[in-house]
Amino acid sequence: MLGAGAISTLVDGEGYAGQVTEETLLDAMDKMDKAVEHVQSQFSTVRTGRAAPALVERIHVDYYGSAVPIQQLATVQVPEARMLMIRPHDRSTLGLIERAIRDSDLGVSPNNDGVVIRLNFPPLTEERRRDYVKVVKNMAEDGRIAVRNIRRDARKHMEAAEKDGEISQDDLERAEKELEKITHDHVERIDKAFARKEEELLEV
Repeated sequence: MLGAGAISTLVDGEGYAGQVTEETLLDAMDKMDKAVEHVQSQFSTVRTGRAAPALVERIHVDYYGSAVPIQQLATVQVPEARMLMIRPHDRSTLGLIERAIRDSDLGVSPNNDGVVIRLNFPPLTEERRRDYVKVVKNMAEDGRIAVRNIRRDARKHMEAAEKDGEISQDDLERAEKELEKITHDHVERIDKAFARKEEELLEV
């Protein structure tokens, strides 16, 4: 992965021109990093055959008129490979948490014993695994599109700077090559994350 130091060296601009291209590239890299992180966090919400706290993190509980994430109201543990245990900080919220899980698209019935809620995840069927792979594939493609849109915006910004005489044609060409490397690096990170998630989903 390329760092800020690599950008400074590769752009090799001097003075104001170098600063313009470097700032644009660093900004693009920062936005692409966030796009990759967003895709990875989305992947974590798609369940494999195993239980994971991330599966319930996107579920919000209607708590006195506010939508509050489950992890703010309870501790989520994994006592067994296919079980989540949700222990509320305040026992009075048990019913609210149970209702939020039932109303979600998690597809698992909560078991409330009055102290904790247990979620038992049955093994995924082959068909369900394939469906989830399609969902994850779409998430990955959305991430790639987001990265390429950031590249397009950065390129426009630098082309405008060249047109206004702020940077030279050579500066622009060097910076565009570097932008391509950064883009390729981030798309590759999404591809690798997708491959790992696909492997998890298809693992029996």
